[in-house]
Amino acid sequence: MNIIADSCCDLNEEIKQKQNITLVPLTIELEGKQYKDDETLDVKEFLKLMKKSEQAPKTACPSPDDFMQQYRKKGSIFVVTLSSALSATYKSAVLAKEMFSEEEENKCIHVFDSLSASIGETLVSLKISELINKGLKEQDVIEKGTAYIQDMKTFFMLDSLDNLVKAGRVSALAAKISSVLSIKPIMAGTSEGTIKAHEKVRGAKKAFQRLVDTIGEQGTQLEDKILGIAHCNCIERALAFKEEVLKKYKFKDIIIVDTAGISTVYANDGGIIIAF
Repeated sequence: MNIIADSCCDLNEEIKQKQNITLVPLTIELEGKQYKDDETLDVKEFLKLMKKSEQAPKTACPSPDDFMQQYRKKGSIFVVTLSSALSATYKSAVLAKEMFSEEEENKCIHVFDSLSASIGETLVSLKISELINKGLKEQDVIEKGTAYIQDMKTFFMLDSLDNLVKAGRVSALAAKISSVLSIKPIMAGTSEGTIKAHEKVRGAKKAFQRLVDTIGEQGTQLEDKILGIAHCNCIERALAFKEEVLKKYKFKDIIIVDTAGISTVYANDGGIIIAF
């Protein structure tokens, strides 16, 4: 059985070595230049380019053919994509499945809409890997993987609203007021896979603590779950967050990853994304 994910699924070196997860890259366009979101992308350099640019980066999903190439692998295929409410990647993967069924009608290919992004996709991929390793049949993997997605919670804390302003999603005035008042938004993924404002907190320290507290307010049976933390160029903040979490909760495991290209566009410099 094979696990395929798009490049918004953020992985660290340990996961890359231990798990057989193949990433299909999205592309990012900034000031007319295209960047493939794969190991060739220098994320820290790209952050500098985003800060200098007056334009918001644009992202493009992989083509159905990009997925088709992966579907030709031997064995069943399980695909994990960015939320279909945020990207056309899910549609592209499903279209590829329909096209591939004309080549090989009986092959098991299932596309999971993660209803999340970044570390949320990572946790879904790890759960599918766990189910496969337990020897579950394809249909059981699909059912339990879907249930995991529906139960999972995703939150993120932004340090910079620059990209949202450039993209026209937040007014420059609102961003300036937030900056002057030191208001830090905590955002949440919804059950439909969209993003909503969960809370606006004044002061970075208070926002940090509120994100920690939110885990206890929103999570259940944490001892059976993994907490995933993705950070955009702020490893110290991610480690401090892990330390605070360990004081309050008993997770089965906590993993930390750097954001790759697509997640970096969403989170921007200093952003933290969590899922559990």
